[in-house]
Amino acid sequence: MRAVIATRAGGPEVLQVTDAPEPEPQPDEVLVRVAAAGVNFIDTYRRGGVYRMPFPHVVGSEGAGEVVAVGSEVTALTPGDRVAWASAPGSYAELVTVKERDALPVPASVDDTTAAALPLQGMTAHYLVVSTFPVVAGHDVLLHAGAGGVGLLATQLAAARGARVISTVGSPDKETLARAAGATDVIRYRELSDLTTELPALVRELTGGRGVDVVYDGVGKDTFDASLASLARRGTLVLFGASSGQVPPVDLQRLNAAGSLYVTRPTLGDYTATRDELLWRASELFDLAAAGALDVRIGATFSLADAADAHRALEGRATTGKVLLLP
Repeated sequence: MRAVIATRAGGPEVLQVTDAPEPEPQPDEVLVRVAAAGVNFIDTYRRGGVYRMPFPHVVGSEGAGEVVAVGSEVTALTPGDRVAWASAPGSYAELVTVKERDALPVPASVDDTTAAALPLQGMTAHYLVVSTFPVVAGHDVLLHAGAGGVGLLATQLAAARGARVISTVGSPDKETLARAAGATDVIRYRELSDLTTELPALVRELTGGRGVDVVYDGVGKDTFDASLASLARRGTLVLFGASSGQVPPVDLQRLNAAGSLYVTRPTLGDYTATRDELLWRASELFDLAAAGALDVRIGATFSLADAADAHRALEGRATTGKVLLLP
């Protein structure tokens, strides 16, 4: 089979398409023919050595496809079933093994690309808005990278729960997408000369001087200080990613001085810790997508051979919505 490997820690240039042996499912696994694989920032962190990984390794962890074989202990899935997953190492390939406990049954009403686009970014948006800081009507929300994959989904989920969403984006085209997803106000951060001071000032102007109840920040280093300064008293900063780089250590006295603030650094694994919770989040998202109540934007698709270009586009913030590889 064809697969994309990271030959060593480095930039997108270390990605190569190679012929690899077909994987054999373990007793608790299913073998899946990949219809589409999700491209995510965590893939770039692993490729770049930010997260410790063996090299070489087949890149990717998300996708959707059809079960072609099952392990001896698998009970709920059979060949021909369609599944999606958020956590299966080696997903940039034509075939991948997925633990049965991680496989998400895909309804017939949801197509393969939508199914591949939802597990990681969709469940991230779901846990952020529903669980980490449960948004309710009347909340003011600041959401960075509002036209990205998580951003567009989280905006829709938060707006549906009655929140006012203030979104940051990098261009007029992305502003249009953020507003279409339900953002009430959009700030184009590239037009600000000093993000750390000007963004909080704009946020407070929009909220009558109060600030927002929660900031969902997947950007990290470039936005962290502005995010803290945008919060209302006892507000919460949810730092769920670091597309601009990791945030340096923080003096906790800053939280006291800024109004008894909260900061949390969640991860999807802790919000899908049981099979029941995993299926609950996934089924809610699939049901919303099938009903047309959740717009899942596929921003770009690439072939396996062009995986390096997909990483360049993602890291260069040149994408909107979900980026997929199509084997």
